[in-house]
Amino acid sequence: MAGFEVELAAALARELGVRAVFVQNDWSTLIPSLERGTFDIALNGLEVTAAREQRIRFSRPYYVFAERLVARQGDVRVLDLASLRSRRVGTLASTLAWDILGEAGAERVPYEGVQEPFIDLQQGRTDAVLIDDIIADRYGKRPGLAVVGDLRTGHYAIGLRRQDEALAGVIDEGLGRLIGKGELHAILARWRIDGPRQEALIAAPTTVPGKTAALPAPHRGMTAHQVWLFFQGAAVTLLMSAVAMALAMLGGLGLATARLPSRVPWRRALGAAATAYVELFRGTPVLLQLYVIYFGLAGVLALNAFAAAVLGLALNYAAYEAEIYRAGIQAVPVGQVEAAQALGMSEAMAFRRVVLPQAFRFSLPGVANDFIALLKDSSLVSVITVVELTKRMTIVAVDSGGWLMPGLLCAGLYFAMSYPLSRLARRIEARLGAAK
Repeated sequence: MAGFEVELAAALARELGVRAVFVQNDWSTLIPSLERGTFDIALNGLEVTAAREQRIRFSRPYYVFAERLVARQGDVRVLDLASLRSRRVGTLASTLAWDILGEAGAERVPYEGVQEPFIDLQQGRTDAVLIDDIIADRYGKRPGLAVVGDLRTGHYAIGLRRQDEALAGVIDEGLGRLIGKGELHAILARWRIDGPRQEALIAAPTTVPGKTAALPAPHRGMTAHQVWLFFQGAAVTLLMSAVAMALAMLGGLGLATARLPSRVPWRRALGAAATAYVELFRGTPVLLQLYVIYFGLAGVLALNAFAAAVLGLALNYAAYEAEIYRAGIQAVPVGQVEAAQALGMSEAMAFRRVVLPQAFRFSLPGVANDFIALLKDSSLVSVITVVELTKRMTIVAVDSGGWLMPGLLCAGLYFAMSYPLSRLARRIEARLGAAK
C-alpha cells in the first residue's frame, strides 16, 4: 500500500467505527488472495479494468490517475498513443496501461517492479514507458528521460468479493462521507497528489467510470489465441533452456578440468579460481544473479533480456555441471589412464580418449536431471521481462479470470518438455552401458 492509502484505510476505518487489520500481500496475487478470503477488502493501487470487473466488485473510486507516457529525451518517434505501434513499451502487466498498449498494437514488455521499466528505458532496451502518473512522478525522474504526456485517465478503487454486496454499500457510504467532508482531499493534499482530476470523485458512484451498476458474469474460459500464446511461451522456454544448458555443459567441463589435481603452479591457481567460481554461483540465488546481470551491470553489459537470461542461467548451472563432471572424471579408475599412457598416449590424449567418454556416461543422469531443473528454473527470468511459459500463464490467468485451466495447461507443457528428456537420457545411458 502507498502511504496515502494507509492513511485512507485508517480514516475509513474510523469513519465506519471498525478496527482495520492490515495484511501484507504480494501485488500480483492480490485478487486471488481476495477471492480466497485471505482478507476482506483490497486497497493497494487496484486499477479498475474490464478484466478485473469480471472477477471482483469495486467500490466507488478514491483516486483518479493518468496514464503517463515517458520516453528518452529527444526521441521524436514517441509522440502519442498511435506512435507506439510495434514499439517496445514497458509497463506493469494486467493493468489499464497493459490493456491500452495492447489496443494500440505496441510490443508490451511486462515488469513486476516500478523502477525497472525506467532503468530499461534509460539503457535503450525499450522505446517508452506507459504507467500511472503517481508512479512516474516518483520513479521516472531520471537523467535522459522526459514526460511525453498523459494519454488517458483511470481509477483506483477498493476491491471486494463479488458476493459482498452489503459490505460494498457500507464502503461506498464511508468513502462518500470522507469525500463530502473534504477529508479525502486533505489526505491527498498532504501527500502532494491532489489536483483538478480528483474533482471527479465528487460525482455520484453510479456515474463514475469504474463503478458498475450490474456486475458482469465471470469469465473462466480461455480463447484459442490465449492457448496459442502458451505454446509460444513454451517455445521461448525450451529454446532459452537448451542454449543455456549447452553453454553450462561447456563451462562446467572447463571448470571441472581446471579443478583436477596438479603440481603445476599456474594450474593450481586456475583450479583455485574455478573453485571460487563454483562456490560463488552455487552459494547465491539464481534470481539475484539475473538481477545483477540484467539491471546491475546494465551500464557496462548492455544485453537484451533474452541474452541476459541465457547468460545468467548458463553461468549458474555451469557451477553445478562442474561438480557432476568432476565426480564423473574421478570415477574413472586411475589404472586405465596409466594403461593408456603405457601404450604411448600423452596425458592429454588419454584424458580425451579414455577418461572423458567414461566420465560422460557416469555424468549423464545428473546432467539430464539438471536440464529438467533448468527448464523449471527458467520461470525466474520473467523478472527481467522475458515472457516465457510461466509468465505467459500468469498473464492469461488474469485476463481469463481463472487460474485452474491456465495452471493445468502450463504444468502439462512443462511435463511434455521434461519427460522426453528423461526418457532420452535413460536410453543413451543404456546404450553407453551396453557398449562397455
